[in-house]
Amino acid sequence: MLYHLLYPLREHFSALNVLRYLTFRSLAAFFIAISLVLLFQPRFIAWFRQKQLGQPIREDGPQSHLSKKGTPTMGGVVVVLAVVVSTLLFADLSSPYIWSTVGVTLLYAVLGFVDDYRKVSRKNSKGLSAKGKLFWQFLIAAVFLRMLLEFRPEFSTVVTVPFFKNMSFELGPRSSLISLPLLHISIDIGLWRFIAFAALVIVSCANAVNLTDGLDGLVIGPVMTVALAYGVFAYVAGNAKYAEYLQVVPVAGAGDLAIFAAAVFAAGLGFLWFNAFPAQVFMGDVGSLSLGGALGMLAVITKQELVMVIAGGVFVLEALSVIAQVTSFKLTGKRVLRMAPLHHHYELKGLAEPKIIVRCWIISILLALLAITTLKLR
Repeated sequence: MLYHLLYPLREHFSALNVLRYLTFRSLAAFFIAISLVLLFQPRFIAWFRQKQLGQPIREDGPQSHLSKKGTPTMGGVVVVLAVVVSTLLFADLSSPYIWSTVGVTLLYAVLGFVDDYRKVSRKNSKGLSAKGKLFWQFLIAAVFLRMLLEFRPEFSTVVTVPFFKNMSFELGPRSSLISLPLLHISIDIGLWRFIAFAALVIVSCANAVNLTDGLDGLVIGPVMTVALAYGVFAYVAGNAKYAEYLQVVPVAGAGDLAIFAAAVFAAGLGFLWFNAFPAQVFMGDVGSLSLGGALGMLAVITKQELVMVIAGGVFVLEALSVIAQVTSFKLTGKRVLRMAPLHHHYELKGLAEPKIIVRCWIISILLALLAITTLKLR
């Protein structure tokens, strides 16, 4: 909003020319986002304590977590609002990429909020059903992806493979139409094939981030590093010269997503001030689902979907640990881990919670750097 209000005045106030630069607007969004979190998160925590609302703890979880019962939760509300407000202030609001990413983030936040509210109000760790949450996540992702392709029909539906220069797959050729004469419509199979794939990326990312949110400060560290990596990808994809030089799929107008990524990084940094061990507030599903969905949208729009496996390696390992645990127990009656997700396994093996958290941060930083190198290593 500020960008649209102030930039046209540059002819009268030359200093406003700085708003033309993505780097400046990203830094501005960064400082606004972190300021909003640092300002409002303490008030949110105080309000939660006043209402005597808090996070219910699973009885079958690690016993050390029982002392965390009653800790204020749903701190992701402040994080998401800080990201959205700072993005809308400095991004180009004519970009459907901004609106689709913000839209998925907000609606996933609403879904997570409903889940958290049920847990808090009923004072147990069970919220919405898993099937119900997955249904709404896929529906929200599919609707926004379809709208995005409607406004940007030229958007590439090619999926590239990291580290390989000429390896890619076209998922959405516009020629694969099926006609339904009785309904007077035609269905573009190729287009919906891409939407199904992209929705799977978004939903998988959202749930992997959600599964990782189990220790104080554990999830926000990798969220920040992945956001930083995809901020770089957005900047490169949105710049035709850089995209051509680095041989990545150009996405005209995607550069403004670097502003969104900077806001996520900054809001995460502010949240970590209160979420670091021992946590004063938990993120809740309202934060983990929405930020995970946001990262998934960044991956799809920047055409770096498969790179998320590298950049979000911590999330991938956490999700795979749950899949392996459930599969093994159903097939053999035995568990491969002491407890899933993976961070609980190491807790039960005696590793201190802060050590698990910091080591995951270190791994996520290294993986984010490796993901960025895929721009040149191909």
